[in-house]
Amino acid sequence: MRVRRALAALSTLAAAAVLTACSAGGTADVRLAAGTVPPSSTSDTTAATTAPAEPEMAPGVPCTITAKACVSLSGKQAWLLDEGKIVYGPVKIMPGKKGSTTPVGTWHVLYKEKMHLSKEFNNAPMPNSVFFYNGVAFHQGSLAKYSNGCVHLSAAVSLKFFSSLDKGDEVQVVR
Repeated sequence: MRVRRALAALSTLAAAAVLTACSAGGTADVRLAAGTVPPSSTSDTTAATTAPAEPEMAPGVPCTITAKACVSLSGKQAWLLDEGKIVYGPVKIMPGKKGSTTPVGTWHVLYKEKMHLSKEFNNAPMPNSVFFYNGVAFHQGSLAKYSNGCVHLSAAVSLKFFSSLDKGDEVQVVR
């Protein structure tokens, strides 16, 4: 009689373990109740030792295929891209001067203003402004003098960037 009760208790315990494992999304290894060793998990160790894939570069520019606008500070050039293909450029730019450099990195268009007036610089007009970093934008400006951090473009090019880029589009700025 005791043996039957013990077996019934073990059976109930095993059933409870199976139900718990199933209700927990199947993550528990029920075979442990039977005293077997679970299989080794290679997916966790493989993921930890596998290097992340290199981002795919867009042909002809120093940016990846995810960029909608690409800026090369050292080359003083910019491009517009669509799915990694150049749709406009290269065009001449003038980046930020020493001490007010254009930030390097991957950004997203925050907002656009057809005629932004810079409060920081005595209401200086910044036509066709496309802001992609706090206080930093593509806009019409001098191609002969360094900017205060923005990316200066000619009048025609600034209009093209303004009409082509939308809020959220990726902007990559590289050295």
